[in-house]
Amino acid sequence: MSLIQTLWRPLATCACALTLLATPAMAVTRASTPLIEVGQVLPDVAMSGLNGPNRTLSSYRGRPLIINVWASWCGPCRKEAASLERLARGEAGRGYTVIGISTDDARSAALKWLSHSNATISHYIDSAPHWMLEHMLGASSIPVTVLVDADGRVVARFRGARDWDSAESIQLIKRAFAGGGRSAPAR
Repeated sequence: MSLIQTLWRPLATCACALTLLATPAMAVTRASTPLIEVGQVLPDVAMSGLNGPNRTLSSYRGRPLIINVWASWCGPCRKEAASLERLARGEAGRGYTVIGISTDDARSAALKWLSHSNATISHYIDSAPHWMLEHMLGASSIPVTVLVDADGRVVARFRGARDWDSAESIQLIKRAFAGGGRSAPAR
């Protein structure tokens, strides 16, 4: 019997045991970071800066916040990024702060794409193994954009890419903030 055949069964058994042991730990991690529903206040979370300094989520309180969750490999995310930049720089975006949160596995991939895109808004990266921001913002699929009022309360969550500086999207944003999370539009 070869060495590989001799070691195969113990190695396979060990791999299965490790998988079984890790699965409850991963479930606890996900469960410990619950989705923040529309109408709830976002908890304070430290965010790791990609194109600027680290900040806490609560440091954005006092002004309405638009959070876009993306990844460098996500085509729709990349497509909508320019419209978020235009919104942030334009007249319609003057009343809001727009930030991005990358869910890339590798910080280098997010940085490479930000450099390529000439991003000017602040971007942060969520990181494994907890993916805290991704879970609490409801980014089970991306892109997702979350509107947060000046008090830190989620007023709306939008899934999928859109042209954020279009007249239709600007009206959607205004209605969501005017509703204050009570009758936030769903999508």
